Amino acid sequence: MEPVLQPVVTDRITVALIPKAGEDLQRLQGRTSLSKTDLVNRAITLYEFIEGQQHAGRDVLVRDGRTGAMQTVLIL
Repeated sequence: MEPVLQPVVTDRITVALIPKAGEDLQRLQGRTSLSKTDLVNRAITLYEFIEGQQHAGRDVLVRDGRTGAMQTVLIL
């Protein structure tokens, strides 16, 4: 049996979520079965990617798979 690898923890924080964010987090947990920690880590990584693309002058687009319609993602 292979040993279970533990992720390296580099920083611990405590956050106070607004009600909408707390509800969204619970919905995501239900849909994905991921832990709060995993979801927050993914959210921060995604935010950094999108902000980095916008900072570099690029557009981030979302395309509807059925219609082909596209929308620009903006993080203000």
